[in-house]
Amino acid sequence: MGLRPSAIRYYEQIGLLPPAQRQSGQRRYDRRVLYRLAIIRRARQLGFTLPEIRYLFFGFRDVTRASERWRTLSKRKLADLEQLMNGIKTVRWLLQKLMTRCRCRTLDQCGQAMFQNMNSGVEEYALARTARRGVQGGALRT
Repeated sequence: MGLRPSAIRYYEQIGLLPPAQRQSGQRRYDRRVLYRLAIIRRARQLGFTLPEIRYLFFGFRDVTRASERWRTLSKRKLADLEQLMNGIKTVRWLLQKLMTRCRCRTLDQCGQAMFQNMNSGVEEYALARTARRGVQGGALRT
């Protein structure tokens, strides 16, 4: 399966896998454990955390179909990803504005403009203000 024994032992320790049968001091797993490991591996590839995977296995009533479990978790993960993508778009936009609008000569000037506007929560405002006012003698003109 491409998993290290330490990972398999860890999954067993945290309860994602049932305790293994031992034979001559070696752990022996049945096919169901292999299937569960396949689910864990795919879920990890899709970005699910171990607590989310635990919820997949144990957070539903026993009669809940696997498809419904995946659907529920997938909706949550897609919402998380949408929020993450919006954050990435915002950071991208701010970086592009920084590249085109910053006219500071020193990092101290940048830091001063950012510090003065930290409480506003809009760093882009500081960049625009700095560009409009210009920098004079190492200090922002007010």
